[in-house]
Amino acid sequence: MTRRVLVTGGNRGIGRAIAAGLVEQGLDVILTSRDAEAGAEVAREIGARSQPLDLMSEASIQEAVARSGEVDVLVNNAGVLWDEGLFEDPDHFEASMGVMVRAPYLLMRALLPGMEARGYGRVVNLSSGWGSFAEGIGGGGAYGVAKAALNALTVRAAGTAPTGVKINAMCPGWVRTRMGGASATRSPEEGAETAIWLATLSEDGPTGGFFRDRRPIAW
Repeated sequence: MTRRVLVTGGNRGIGRAIAAGLVEQGLDVILTSRDAEAGAEVAREIGARSQPLDLMSEASIQEAVARSGEVDVLVNNAGVLWDEGLFEDPDHFEASMGVMVRAPYLLMRALLPGMEARGYGRVVNLSSGWGSFAEGIGGGGAYGVAKAALNALTVRAAGTAPTGVKINAMCPGWVRTRMGGASATRSPEEGAETAIWLATLSEDGPTGGFFRDRRPIAW
C-alpha cells in the first residue's frame, strides 16, 4: 500500500528536500506551496504532485484537503521569519502564528479523522531550537514564540491522537536555505533527514517527542 503525504511549503529549502526524500522512499507525495507555479515546477522535477495552498486562508486549507484525498502523512514544514523585534510588527506576529500554529492545527483537525479511520497516521511538525525553552526562545520577530506554541500543540495533539497515529516535532538545525542563509552548517538534505524518519516511523516508533538528528531534545 502506497502512503500519501502532504508537505506544506514544499517548493524550496527543507520542504523540497523532505518531499524529494519521501518520493525516493516510494510515497505518493503532494507538495503544497503558496506559489502554485513554483510548486508545480518542483513537483515535476522530483516526481511529486502539487497543490496550491495559502496557509493564512482557511478556505485554501479546506480546498487543498478536499483535493488531496486520503492523506496518511502530514508534514507541517512551512515557516516565516522576520529579522525584527517581537513587538515591531503585529501583522508579522499574526502571520507567524497563522502559518506555524493555526495552519498546522487546522490541517491536523481536518486530516486526523481519516488517519483514525484507516488506523495509520504520521504527523511531523517542523520546529526549531529557537522554540525550545531549554535552549532559549529565540529568533527574529515571533518566530520562536510560534515554534514554542507549535511544540505545545505537538505534545497535546499526540496525547489525544487516535491509535496508530504518531505526532512528533523536530529541529532541522541550521540549514542553508533562504531563511537560514548561506553561512549555515547543514544542507537542506541533512536538515530533512529527521523529518523523513519521523514521517515513515514503524509501529514501534515514538510519538509526542521533539527530535534533532533522530535523538530526543528538550522542550
